[in-house]
Amino acid sequence: MRYILGPMKVPFLILTPMCILVGISTAMWSGARIDAVSVVLIVIGAVCAHISVNALNEYCDFKSGLDFRTERTPFSGGSGALQERPDKAGWALATGIISLVICFAIGMYFVFTVGALLFPLGLTGMALIVFYTQWITKKPIVCLIAPGLAFGPLMVLGTHFVLTGSYSATALLASLVPGFLVSDLLLLNQFPDVEADRTVGRRHLPILLGRRNVARIYILFLAASYVPLFLGYALGVFPVHAFLALATTVIGIQTSRGVLRYSEEMKSLVPYLGKNVIINLATPALLALGLMIAS
Repeated sequence: MRYILGPMKVPFLILTPMCILVGISTAMWSGARIDAVSVVLIVIGAVCAHISVNALNEYCDFKSGLDFRTERTPFSGGSGALQERPDKAGWALATGIISLVICFAIGMYFVFTVGALLFPLGLTGMALIVFYTQWITKKPIVCLIAPGLAFGPLMVLGTHFVLTGSYSATALLASLVPGFLVSDLLLLNQFPDVEADRTVGRRHLPILLGRRNVARIYILFLAASYVPLFLGYALGVFPVHAFLALATTVIGIQTSRGVLRYSEEMKSLVPYLGKNVIINLATPALLALGLMIAS
């Protein structure tokens, strides 16, 4: 099981339910009746999508030799499972493919039972999974945007659509919160791997611009993740309870200072990678809680 669960990167999968929760909460705020079976299928499909991109990424990084060159942290550098047992690489590939098939099947079920307007989101999501490691990581701007697009607009809007049969301004604005945060999560997690990533042809922003410059982009994206809260309230599509999500700004300020100070010192930066994970989990959860309380 270690060689299946390792490439899945199981501890990171908790991010997916937090993003799904935002979509459920926007559906509740809109007055929709929440179908429990649909929620279960949404969670299974979204978690399978996350597993697939993790496992395929682990397999590709093993084949390219990247994970033999990285210095692993709790938040970057691969699981290490395939380095211990290279003969188990096929398990990682199979895990990625099977998870992708399950995700596709659930997505098509919803396309036929809820509406064809879901199909463009699903198609975009599948493309991000398939092309992430081999193509997206070589395109700096796409590499920055892709993770947030997947866990923000695609996941939140998709969940909202399945539960309500339509899209809404509330769901769109709410999706931008995890959207900016998850792009920031992957951006910061690239810092420890800059040297190793460069050797296999990756070309993300920390490689292109340097860690110190990208630290400022990290802070900009973190600040941007809170802007939809104010915009949504000003437009009347968020209740005041949505401002619960602002509670994480305290951790955000601490993390921003740490990232600026230790952008070139990886051992000192690692605790701030952990704080960034907390921000990514807590902010969407608090936003969802606020919307649910107001529903």
